[in-house]
Amino acid sequence: MRKGVWNGGLTVMLAAGILWAFALPAYGEPVFPEGVSVDGQSLAGMTAEEARDAVKAYVGSQGQHKVTLSVEGRDVETTAGELGYHWANEQVVDEAAAEYAGGSLIRQYMAKKDLAESPVDLPLEVGVASSSVAQFVNTQCQDMGTAPQNASIARENGAFVITESIPGKTVDAEATGEALNQALAQGLDEAVRVEAVIMETEPEITTEDLASIQDVLGTATTSFSSSGAARSTNVSVGASKINGRVLMPGEVLSGYECLQPFTSANGYKGAASYANGQVVDSIGGGVCQVSTTLYNAALQAELEIVERQNHSMIVTYVEPSMDAAIAGTVKDLKIRNNYSTPIYVEGYTENKQITFTIYGKETRPANRKVEYVSETLGRTSPGDPQLIVDPTLAPGARVRVQSSHTGLRSRLWKVVAVDGVEQERTLLNEDTYNASKAIYRVGPSVPVTVPPETPVAPAESAPEQTQPAEPVTGVDGGPGVSPKPAETQPAGAESAGQSSGAGGPAETAPVPAETASAPSEAASAPAAPAETSPAAPETQAPPQVIPAAPEAAA
Repeated sequence: MRKGVWNGGLTVMLAAGILWAFALPAYGEPVFPEGVSVDGQSLAGMTAEEARDAVKAYVGSQGQHKVTLSVEGRDVETTAGELGYHWANEQVVDEAAAEYAGGSLIRQYMAKKDLAESPVDLPLEVGVASSSVAQFVNTQCQDMGTAPQNASIARENGAFVITESIPGKTVDAEATGEALNQALAQGLDEAVRVEAVIMETEPEITTEDLASIQDVLGTATTSFSSSGAARSTNVSVGASKINGRVLMPGEVLSGYECLQPFTSANGYKGAASYANGQVVDSIGGGVCQVSTTLYNAALQAELEIVERQNHSMIVTYVEPSMDAAIAGTVKDLKIRNNYSTPIYVEGYTENKQITFTIYGKETRPANRKVEYVSETLGRTSPGDPQLIVDPTLAPGARVRVQSSHTGLRSRLWKVVAVDGVEQERTLLNEDTYNASKAIYRVGPSVPVTVPPETPVAPAESAPEQTQPAEPVTGVDGGPGVSPKPAETQPAGAESAGQSSGAGGPAETAPVPAETASAPSEAASAPAAPAETSPAAPETQAPPQVIPAAPEAAA
C-alpha cells in the first residue's frame, strides 16, 4: 500500500512541477519565434531592436530602386531614396514583440504552436518625404509646363478683334507627390512609373472677359491745329502709347508711366512746355494735351480719378479745370477702372485732333446723363510786358519771347440728370492758374540827335520862335518812355524734366513767336493765348534770356 501511495504522489508532484516551470517567465531578452516576418523578411531569433534594424536596412536597400515620373510624355528619373523613401510603421515591430516574443513559457509555447499552423507576415508601410517630392517636382518639372496666354483685343476698321486666351499647364506638386506615395507603397518589386498630375492655370485675361467690351463709355476730342510739327509729333506719339490699353476691374492706369521716358529715342521731340512761369522747350512738350484729353474721356466714362492736377497756367484746348497736367512723378493723371468688367482705351490723332474713347460694358441707365460744367471764379491781369534789351537786335526792333497768360480761378462741377431733370451737382475740382507777363526782346533805343540850329536874325514884327524837337517814342509804345529793364520772373510753375527729357516734359503749352521791326503794339496789351496764336517754325531755338530750370523734377 505504501508503495502504491508513493508512486501516485510522485506522479502528482512531477505534473505540478512541469506546470510550475511553464508558468514562469523566460529569462533573458525575448526573441521572435519562427513564423513572424515583415514584408516576407523573417524576424525569427531577433529581439525587437534587432528586428527594427533589420527592417530599416531592408527598406534602405529599396531606396536605390529607380522611379520614373512622366510629365506630358516626357520622363524624369530619380530614385526612391532621393524622394525620401522611408519606413512609415516602425511601431508594428514592438506590437508583434509584445504579442509573440514575450510572456511565460506556456504563452510562448502556445504562440509557437499557433505560428506553426498560421505564420504571421506583418505589413510594411513606406512613404516619401513631402518636402523631397515637392523639391523634385518643382526643380525637375518647372520648365515642363506651359504658361497661360492672355486674351488680347485690338480695334481694327471700327470693330474689335479678340485673340483667344489659352490656359496654361503646370505640374500639381501636391497631387503628384500623393501619386508617388501610393505607387511606392505598393512595393518596389517592379519598376515604379508614375504619371504626373497636371492642372490647368487660367490666364489673367480670358476671352470671355474681353468679349464684354462692346459699348462706348466715354469719349473726348481736343484740337492742336495751331501746333507746329514737333508738338504735333509729341501728341501723336503720346496717343499711340496709351492706345490699346486694357484695364481689368480695379486696375489703375498712370499717364506718366504710359508716356515716359521723355527722350528722343522714345519718339519725342523738343516743343513748348510750362516751366517756372515761362514757356520753354523740353523733350515731349505737348503730352499734357494727351493726358488732358484722356482725362475728359475718363470723366464721361465716370471712371475713378485717382490723381489729377491742373497746369500752372491756363491752356486753351479745354475749359478751365478740365485739364490734367503731366510733370514727371510730381503731377500725374491716374485713373482706375471701377467697373466690374474690363475696359479698353482707344487713342489716336487725325486732322490735328486727338481723340480718346473708352469702351466697356455699359451698366448706367439710358435716361441718366452726365455733364461737366466749368465755372470761372475770377481773373488776374498778367500786368505789363517784361522787356529785355537785346543789343543784337536793331534799334526799335522787338521780338516776342512769350505771350502773356491771364491768371484764373475756376472750378468744375459734375451734373447728373435723369430724364432731363437735374438730380445732383458735385464739385470735382477747384483750381488756380497763375498769371504770366508777356516777354519781349527789344533792340536798344534809337538815340535822339538834334541838329545844331542856324542863327536867324530876329524879325522886326514878331518875337523869335524855335521849333521843338520831335518826341521820342519808347519801345513799349508810350511817348518818350525808355524800355523797361529786365524783370526777374517769379518761379512757381512746375515741370517734369530738363530739356534733355531725363524725367519727362514740363507742363506743355504751344508758344508762338513774332518779330517786328518796330514796337507796333502797346506794351500793356496782353499777347494772344499761346495755343491759338500762329506758331513760328519750331526749329528756331527760343531766346535763352532767363534760364527756366524746371522746379519739381529732375
